[in-house]
Amino acid sequence: MSTLEIRDLQVAVEDKEILRGVNLTVKSGETHAIMGPNGSGKSTLAYAIAGHPKYTITGGQVLLDGADLLDLSVDERARAGLFLAMQYPVEVPGVSVSNFLRSAVTAVRGEAPKLREFAKDLKNGMDALSIDAAFAQRNLNEGFSGGEKKRHEILQLELLKPKIAVLDETDSGLDVDALRVVSEGINRFRASGETGVLLITHYTRILRYVKPDFVHVFAGGRVVEQGGPELAEKLEAEGYEQYTKASA
Repeated sequence: MSTLEIRDLQVAVEDKEILRGVNLTVKSGETHAIMGPNGSGKSTLAYAIAGHPKYTITGGQVLLDGADLLDLSVDERARAGLFLAMQYPVEVPGVSVSNFLRSAVTAVRGEAPKLREFAKDLKNGMDALSIDAAFAQRNLNEGFSGGEKKRHEILQLELLKPKIAVLDETDSGLDVDALRVVSEGINRFRASGETGVLLITHYTRILRYVKPDFVHVFAGGRVVEQGGPELAEKLEAEGYEQYTKASA
């Protein structure tokens, strides 16, 4: 069992304060949805946790099983069990999907998986996500559609098996069929009950497939309201205006 504890996290970008004291705890077996309008700090939270150099931590802690991730490099955070599915993954020409994934698994485990074992796991993961076999030989994210990028992020998730997964707007740009497939992948990942999920989204549509245990509303760089799945339905019906006015 693992626990991610975010304590009074404060983050700035180019001296502009974005996060103003975020407190949040995610435990194994829990799915937390973070919802809020554009500019509220949702993606800043994801990238700051992961260690993106653009974001400057000005206060607080991010603990994974008691160890402060803020003291670790990006790759050390991944090896500690943190995973970030990015909203806009970058293209890497000359690196195939298969080679990238095997390198990622090797880096996280500390040793290379046996080739036959990896090939089997890769095939099973791709089949489950309805990904064509030829996809494994394509250059990483080069020319990928939005749906292909998102499926690849979930494929990483299934192969790396992190303790805590932070999914930044995984539903962005997906049609109905792709959304269903990606959601099924997330549900397979969390089915063991041994991992935690922090799901960042604007809309409730993915939450119809991936049922959250907790919903947190972000506005003005803070969590301004928390509740269960019913809070997402309230946001769908009423929007974020009441929160943005209060935090202005």
